[in-house]
Amino acid sequence: MNLLNKIKSWKRLFSHDVGIDLGTANTLVYMRGRGIVINEPSVVAVNQKTGQVVAIGTDAKAMLGRTPGHILAIKPLTNGVISDFETTEEMISYLLGRATESSNKLLSPRVVVGVPSGITNVEIRAVRDATQNAGAGEVHIVEEPMAACIGMRLPVHEPVGNMVIDIGGGTTDIAIISLGGVVRSKNVHIAGDKFNSDIISYVRNQFKILIGDKTAEHVKTTIGSVLPTHAPLELPVKGRDLVTGLPKEVILTDTDIREALAPSVEALIESTREVLESAPPEILSDVMQRGIYLSGGGALLKGLPDLLENEINIPVHVADDPLTAVARGCGVILEDLENFREILVANEDELPPKK
Repeated sequence: MNLLNKIKSWKRLFSHDVGIDLGTANTLVYMRGRGIVINEPSVVAVNQKTGQVVAIGTDAKAMLGRTPGHILAIKPLTNGVISDFETTEEMISYLLGRATESSNKLLSPRVVVGVPSGITNVEIRAVRDATQNAGAGEVHIVEEPMAACIGMRLPVHEPVGNMVIDIGGGTTDIAIISLGGVVRSKNVHIAGDKFNSDIISYVRNQFKILIGDKTAEHVKTTIGSVLPTHAPLELPVKGRDLVTGLPKEVILTDTDIREALAPSVEALIESTREVLESAPPEILSDVMQRGIYLSGGGALLKGLPDLLENEINIPVHVADDPLTAVARGCGVILEDLENFREILVANEDELPPKK
Protein backbone atom coordinates (compact mmCIF):
# COMPACT_ATOMS: atom_id res chain seq x y z
CA MET A 1 0.00 0.00 0.00
CA ASN A 2 2.84 2.36 0.86
CA LEU A 3 4.45 1.58 -2.49
CA LEU A 4 1.16 2.35 -4.27
CA ASN A 5 0.86 5.69 -2.48
CA LYS A 6 4.45 6.52 -3.40
CA ILE A 7 3.73 5.76 -7.07
CA LYS A 8 0.65 7.98 -6.98
CA SER A 9 2.64 10.79 -5.35
CA TRP A 10 5.41 10.40 -7.95
CA LYS A 11 2.86 10.59 -10.79
CA ARG A 12 1.29 13.71 -9.30
CA LEU A 13 4.70 15.31 -8.98
CA PHE A 14 5.68 14.74 -12.60
CA SER A 15 2.30 14.89 -14.35
CA HIS A 16 0.54 18.08 -15.47
CA ASP A 17 -3.12 18.41 -14.50
CA VAL A 18 -5.33 20.43 -16.85
CA GLY A 19 -8.87 21.76 -16.53
CA ILE A 20 -10.83 22.62 -19.69
CA ASP A 21 -14.00 24.70 -19.93
CA LEU A 22 -15.13 23.44 -23.34
CA GLY A 23 -17.47 26.24 -24.37
CA THR A 24 -19.45 27.01 -27.52
CA ALA A 25 -17.95 30.51 -27.78
CA ASN A 26 -14.64 30.21 -25.90
CA THR A 27 -12.50 27.40 -24.51
CA LEU A 28 -10.48 28.11 -21.36
CA VAL A 29 -7.61 25.97 -20.12
CA TYR A 30 -6.51 25.88 -16.48
CA MET A 31 -3.18 24.34 -15.55
CA ARG A 32 -2.48 23.21 -12.02
CA GLY A 33 -0.03 25.54 -10.31
CA ARG A 34 -0.28 28.18 -13.06
CA GLY A 35 -3.96 29.12 -13.22
CA ILE A 36 -5.77 29.92 -16.48
CA VAL A 37 -3.15 29.79 -19.23
CA ILE A 38 -5.35 29.85 -22.37
CA ASN A 39 -8.58 31.64 -23.26
CA GLU A 40 -9.28 31.15 -26.97
CA PRO A 41 -12.41 31.29 -29.15
CA SER A 42 -13.79 27.83 -30.02
CA VAL A 43 -13.19 28.30 -33.74
CA VAL A 44 -11.14 26.21 -36.19
CA ALA A 45 -10.25 27.16 -39.78
CA VAL A 46 -9.88 24.19 -42.14
CA ASN A 47 -8.52 24.04 -45.71
CA GLN A 48 -11.14 21.94 -47.50
CA LYS A 49 -8.80 21.10 -50.37
CA THR A 50 -6.16 19.50 -48.18
CA GLY A 51 -8.14 18.78 -45.02
CA GLN A 52 -5.45 20.56 -43.00
CA VAL A 53 -6.19 22.84 -40.04
CA VAL A 54 -5.12 26.37 -40.98
CA ALA A 55 -5.74 28.19 -37.67
CA ILE A 56 -7.28 27.62 -34.26
CA GLY A 57 -8.66 30.05 -31.69
CA THR A 58 -8.17 33.80 -32.05
CA ASP A 59 -6.55 33.54 -35.49
CA ALA A 60 -9.41 31.37 -36.76
CA LYS A 61 -12.09 33.69 -35.32
CA ALA A 62 -10.55 36.61 -37.22
CA MET A 63 -11.25 34.61 -40.40
CA LEU A 64 -15.00 34.19 -39.74
CA GLY A 65 -16.88 35.64 -42.70
CA ARG A 66 -13.64 36.58 -44.46
CA THR A 67 -12.34 33.30 -45.89
CA PRO A 68 -11.97 32.24 -49.55
CA GLY A 69 -14.10 29.38 -50.81
CA HIS A 70 -11.65 26.58 -49.94
CA ILE A 71 -11.08 27.68 -46.33
CA LEU A 72 -13.89 27.15 -43.85
CA ALA A 73 -13.91 28.72 -40.39
CA ILE A 74 -16.20 26.61 -38.21
CA LYS A 75 -17.33 26.33 -34.60
CA PRO A 76 -16.99 22.61 -33.76
CA LEU A 77 -19.23 22.90 -30.69
CA THR A 78 -22.96 23.61 -30.92
CA ASN A 79 -25.03 24.35 -27.82
CA GLY A 80 -22.12 23.24 -25.67
CA VAL A 81 -21.73 19.79 -27.24
CA ILE A 82 -19.50 18.41 -29.99
CA SER A 83 -20.97 18.74 -33.49
CA ASP A 84 -17.71 18.03 -35.38
CA PHE A 85 -15.72 15.32 -33.58
CA GLU A 86 -12.47 15.42 -35.59
CA THR A 87 -12.22 19.21 -35.54
CA THR A 88 -12.90 19.30 -31.79
CA GLU A 89 -10.16 16.71 -31.29
CA GLU A 90 -7.73 18.89 -33.28
CA MET A 91 -8.66 21.93 -31.19
CA ILE A 92 -8.25 20.14 -27.84
CA SER A 93 -4.93 18.64 -28.99
CA TYR A 94 -3.67 22.11 -29.98
CA LEU A 95 -4.76 23.64 -26.65
CA LEU A 96 -3.30 20.79 -24.57
CA GLY A 97 -0.05 21.08 -26.52
CA ARG A 98 0.17 24.81 -25.85
CA ALA A 99 -0.71 24.45 -22.17
CA THR A 100 1.84 21.69 -21.50
CA GLU A 101 4.62 22.74 -23.88
CA SER A 102 7.00 23.58 -21.02
CA SER A 103 5.99 20.60 -18.87
CA ASN A 104 7.15 17.03 -18.54
CA LYS A 105 6.04 14.92 -21.52
CA LEU A 106 6.61 11.48 -20.00
CA LEU A 107 3.12 11.28 -18.51
CA SER A 108 -0.15 12.16 -20.23
CA PRO A 109 -2.06 14.99 -18.53
CA ARG A 110 -4.92 14.33 -16.16
CA VAL A 111 -7.84 16.42 -17.45
CA VAL A 112 -11.12 17.68 -15.97
CA VAL A 113 -13.59 18.88 -18.65
CA GLY A 114 -16.68 21.00 -17.99
CA VAL A 115 -19.82 20.13 -20.01
CA PRO A 116 -23.43 21.48 -19.93
CA SER A 117 -25.88 19.77 -17.59
CA GLY A 118 -28.39 17.36 -19.06
CA ILE A 119 -26.39 16.30 -22.12
CA THR A 120 -26.79 12.71 -23.30
CA ASN A 121 -24.55 9.74 -22.57
CA VAL A 122 -23.42 9.73 -26.22
CA GLU A 123 -22.42 13.40 -25.98
CA ILE A 124 -20.51 12.74 -22.74
CA ARG A 125 -18.69 9.84 -24.43
CA ALA A 126 -17.80 12.08 -27.39
CA VAL A 127 -16.18 14.63 -25.07
CA ARG A 128 -14.23 11.92 -23.26
CA ASP A 129 -13.07 10.24 -26.47
CA ALA A 130 -12.06 13.50 -28.13
CA THR A 131 -10.04 14.52 -25.07
CA GLN A 132 -8.30 11.14 -24.81
CA ASN A 133 -7.54 11.06 -28.54
CA ALA A 134 -6.05 14.55 -28.19
CA GLY A 135 -3.42 13.19 -25.79
CA ALA A 136 -5.03 13.20 -22.34
CA GLY A 137 -4.52 10.29 -19.99
CA GLU A 138 -7.07 10.29 -17.18
CA VAL A 139 -10.25 12.22 -18.17
CA HIS A 140 -12.94 13.38 -15.74
CA ILE A 141 -16.19 15.11 -16.67
CA VAL A 142 -17.97 17.70 -14.51
CA GLU A 143 -21.22 19.53 -15.18
CA GLU A 144 -20.64 23.24 -15.75
CA PRO A 145 -23.07 24.61 -13.12
CA MET A 146 -21.34 22.44 -10.50
CA ALA A 147 -17.90 23.65 -11.70
CA ALA A 148 -19.13 27.26 -11.63
CA CYS A 149 -20.34 26.84 -8.04
CA ILE A 150 -16.98 25.39 -7.03
CA GLY A 151 -15.16 28.16 -8.90
CA MET A 152 -17.17 30.74 -6.93
CA ARG A 153 -16.20 28.92 -3.70
CA LEU A 154 -19.80 28.15 -2.77
CA PRO A 155 -20.32 25.39 -0.15
CA VAL A 156 -21.42 22.65 -2.56
CA HIS A 157 -20.75 19.84 -0.04
CA GLU A 158 -22.88 21.37 2.73
CA PRO A 159 -26.64 20.79 3.28
CA VAL A 160 -27.55 24.20 1.93
CA GLY A 161 -29.08 25.28 -1.38
CA ASN A 162 -26.77 27.05 -3.84
CA MET A 163 -28.42 28.38 -7.02
CA VAL A 164 -26.32 29.25 -10.05
CA ILE A 165 -27.23 30.47 -13.53
CA ASP A 166 -24.34 29.87 -15.94
CA ILE A 167 -25.02 31.84 -19.13
CA GLY A 168 -22.57 30.66 -21.77
CA GLY A 169 -22.38 31.00 -25.54
CA GLY A 170 -24.66 28.14 -26.60
CA THR A 171 -26.61 27.21 -23.49
CA THR A 172 -27.68 28.51 -20.10
CA ASP A 173 -27.53 26.11 -17.15
CA ILE A 174 -29.89 26.90 -14.27
CA ALA A 175 -29.20 24.65 -11.28
CA ILE A 176 -29.73 24.34 -7.54
CA ILE A 177 -26.96 22.39 -5.84
CA SER A 178 -26.77 20.89 -2.34
CA LEU A 179 -24.71 18.14 -0.67
CA GLY A 180 -22.50 17.67 -3.73
CA GLY A 181 -25.40 17.01 -6.11
CA VAL A 182 -27.87 18.79 -8.37
CA VAL A 183 -31.28 19.12 -6.71
CA ARG A 184 -33.07 20.80 -9.63
CA SER A 185 -31.74 21.94 -13.00
CA LYS A 186 -32.77 23.13 -16.44
CA ASN A 187 -30.68 23.59 -19.57
CA VAL A 188 -31.97 26.06 -22.17
CA HIS A 189 -30.58 27.15 -25.54
CA ILE A 190 -30.92 30.84 -24.67
CA ALA A 191 -27.46 32.32 -24.26
CA GLY A 192 -24.90 34.53 -25.97
CA ASP A 193 -25.33 33.07 -29.47
CA LYS A 194 -29.14 33.39 -29.26
CA PHE A 195 -28.77 37.04 -28.20
CA ASN A 196 -26.56 37.63 -31.25
CA SER A 197 -29.09 36.03 -33.60
CA ASP A 198 -31.87 38.12 -32.01
CA ILE A 199 -29.93 41.29 -32.82
CA ILE A 200 -29.27 40.13 -36.41
CA SER A 201 -32.98 39.36 -36.92
CA TYR A 202 -34.10 42.66 -35.42
CA VAL A 203 -31.75 44.73 -37.60
CA ARG A 204 -32.84 42.78 -40.68
CA ASN A 205 -36.56 43.23 -39.95
CA GLN A 206 -36.49 46.83 -38.74
CA PHE A 207 -33.78 48.38 -40.92
CA LYS A 208 -33.59 45.92 -43.85
CA ILE A 209 -29.86 45.61 -43.17
CA LEU A 210 -27.92 42.33 -42.98
CA ILE A 211 -25.11 42.24 -40.39
CA GLY A 212 -22.77 39.41 -39.39
CA ASP A 213 -22.36 37.53 -36.13
CA LYS A 214 -19.19 39.41 -35.13
CA THR A 215 -20.95 42.76 -35.63
CA ALA A 216 -23.90 41.56 -33.53
CA GLU A 217 -21.51 40.47 -30.77
CA HIS A 218 -19.86 43.90 -30.82
CA VAL A 219 -23.25 45.64 -30.65
CA LYS A 220 -24.35 43.43 -27.73
CA THR A 221 -21.25 44.06 -25.63
CA THR A 222 -21.07 47.79 -26.45
CA ILE A 223 -24.65 49.08 -26.13
CA GLY A 224 -26.66 45.99 -25.15
CA SER A 225 -28.77 46.53 -22.03
CA VAL A 226 -31.95 44.87 -20.76
CA LEU A 227 -32.87 47.89 -18.59
CA PRO A 228 -33.03 51.59 -19.55
CA THR A 229 -29.68 53.32 -19.13
CA HIS A 230 -29.03 56.70 -17.49
CA ALA A 231 -27.88 58.12 -20.81
CA PRO A 232 -28.91 56.85 -24.27
CA LEU A 233 -26.32 54.62 -25.95
CA GLU A 234 -25.75 54.67 -29.71
CA LEU A 235 -23.55 52.78 -32.13
CA PRO A 236 -23.14 53.12 -35.92
CA VAL A 237 -23.40 49.74 -37.64
CA LYS A 238 -22.47 48.86 -41.21
CA GLY A 239 -24.15 46.10 -43.19
CA ARG A 240 -25.62 45.17 -46.56
CA ASP A 241 -28.83 46.85 -47.63
CA LEU A 242 -31.25 44.02 -48.47
CA VAL A 243 -33.11 46.25 -50.95
CA THR A 244 -30.21 47.62 -53.02
CA GLY A 245 -27.52 45.08 -52.14
CA LEU A 246 -25.13 47.96 -51.40
CA PRO A 247 -23.32 48.82 -48.15
CA LYS A 248 -25.33 50.93 -45.71
CA GLU A 249 -24.82 52.36 -42.22
CA VAL A 250 -27.51 52.76 -39.55
CA ILE A 251 -27.44 54.00 -35.95
CA LEU A 252 -28.56 51.49 -33.35
CA THR A 253 -29.57 52.51 -29.82
CA ASP A 254 -29.77 50.63 -26.54
CA THR A 255 -33.58 50.78 -26.93
CA ASP A 256 -33.32 48.83 -30.17
CA ILE A 257 -31.18 46.14 -28.54
CA ARG A 258 -33.47 45.95 -25.51
CA GLU A 259 -36.43 45.36 -27.82
CA ALA A 260 -34.46 42.75 -29.80
CA LEU A 261 -33.47 40.79 -26.68
CA ALA A 262 -36.77 41.09 -24.78
CA PRO A 263 -38.34 37.74 -25.85
CA SER A 264 -35.20 35.71 -25.08
CA VAL A 265 -34.60 37.46 -21.75
CA GLU A 266 -38.22 36.86 -20.73
CA ALA A 267 -37.87 33.15 -21.63
CA LEU A 268 -34.70 32.99 -19.50
CA ILE A 269 -36.50 34.52 -16.53
CA GLU A 270 -39.43 32.12 -16.99
CA SER A 271 -37.03 29.14 -16.98
CA THR A 272 -35.53 30.44 -13.73
CA ARG A 273 -39.02 30.63 -12.23
CA GLU A 274 -39.71 27.02 -13.27
CA VAL A 275 -36.61 25.76 -11.47
CA LEU A 276 -37.50 27.73 -8.34
CA GLU A 277 -41.12 26.51 -8.39
CA SER A 278 -40.00 22.87 -8.49
CA ALA A 279 -37.48 23.21 -5.63
CA PRO A 280 -38.20 21.75 -2.17
CA PRO A 281 -39.33 24.40 0.37
CA GLU A 282 -36.20 24.17 2.55
CA ILE A 283 -33.93 24.56 -0.48
CA LEU A 284 -36.02 27.49 -1.71
CA SER A 285 -35.65 29.14 1.69
CA ASP A 286 -31.86 28.82 1.41
CA VAL A 287 -31.87 30.36 -2.07
CA MET A 288 -34.05 33.28 -0.93
CA GLN A 289 -31.61 33.97 1.88
CA ARG A 290 -28.35 33.38 0.00
CA GLY A 291 -29.39 34.66 -3.43
CA ILE A 292 -28.73 33.52 -6.99
CA TYR A 293 -25.23 33.56 -8.50
CA LEU A 294 -24.60 34.41 -12.14
CA SER A 295 -21.59 33.15 -14.10
CA GLY A 296 -20.59 32.94 -17.76
CA GLY A 297 -20.23 35.71 -20.33
CA GLY A 298 -23.99 36.41 -20.37
CA ALA A 299 -23.76 37.59 -16.75
CA LEU A 300 -21.99 40.69 -18.10
CA LEU A 301 -25.05 41.81 -20.12
CA LYS A 302 -25.90 45.24 -18.75
CA GLY A 303 -28.91 45.31 -16.43
CA LEU A 304 -29.50 41.54 -16.40
CA PRO A 305 -28.73 40.97 -12.68
CA ASP A 306 -31.01 43.87 -11.66
CA LEU A 307 -33.80 42.71 -13.97
CA LEU A 308 -33.65 39.17 -12.59
CA GLU A 309 -33.72 40.47 -9.04
CA ASN A 310 -36.72 42.70 -9.77
CA GLU A 311 -38.67 39.91 -11.51
CA ILE A 312 -38.17 37.07 -9.00
CA ASN A 313 -37.59 39.03 -5.74
CA ILE A 314 -34.41 37.17 -4.84
CA PRO A 315 -30.96 38.81 -4.50
CA VAL A 316 -28.74 38.22 -7.54
CA HIS A 317 -24.93 38.21 -7.33
CA VAL A 318 -22.48 38.21 -10.23
CA ALA A 319 -19.34 36.07 -9.85
CA ASP A 320 -15.96 37.74 -9.74
CA ASP A 321 -14.73 37.37 -13.32
CA PRO A 322 -17.79 35.34 -14.42
CA LEU A 323 -16.15 34.31 -17.71
CA THR A 324 -13.62 32.13 -15.89
CA ALA A 325 -15.82 30.67 -13.12
CA VAL A 326 -16.16 27.20 -14.71
CA ALA A 327 -12.45 26.99 -15.58
CA ARG A 328 -11.52 28.04 -12.03
CA GLY A 329 -13.89 25.40 -10.70
CA CYS A 330 -12.14 22.74 -12.80
CA GLY A 331 -8.89 24.00 -11.28
CA VAL A 332 -10.19 23.67 -7.72
CA ILE A 333 -11.30 20.10 -8.50
CA LEU A 334 -7.83 19.27 -9.83
CA GLU A 335 -6.22 20.58 -6.65
CA ASP A 336 -8.28 18.17 -4.52
CA LEU A 337 -9.61 15.50 -6.87
CA GLU A 338 -10.30 12.91 -4.17
CA ASN A 339 -12.55 15.30 -2.24
CA PHE A 340 -14.56 16.17 -5.35
CA ARG A 341 -14.62 12.73 -6.98
CA GLU A 342 -18.25 12.06 -6.03
CA ILE A 343 -19.50 15.12 -7.95
CA LEU A 344 -17.80 14.05 -11.20
CA VAL A 345 -19.59 12.21 -13.99
CA ALA A 346 -17.71 8.94 -13.41
CA ASN A 347 -19.33 6.74 -16.01
CA GLU A 348 -21.68 7.43 -18.91
CA ASP A 349 -23.93 4.53 -17.87
CA GLU A 350 -24.45 6.14 -14.45
CA LEU A 351 -25.71 9.40 -15.92
CA PRO A 352 -29.41 10.24 -15.45
CA PRO A 353 -31.45 10.32 -18.68
CA LYS A 354 -31.73 13.63 -20.49
CA LYS A 355 -34.76 15.62 -19.39
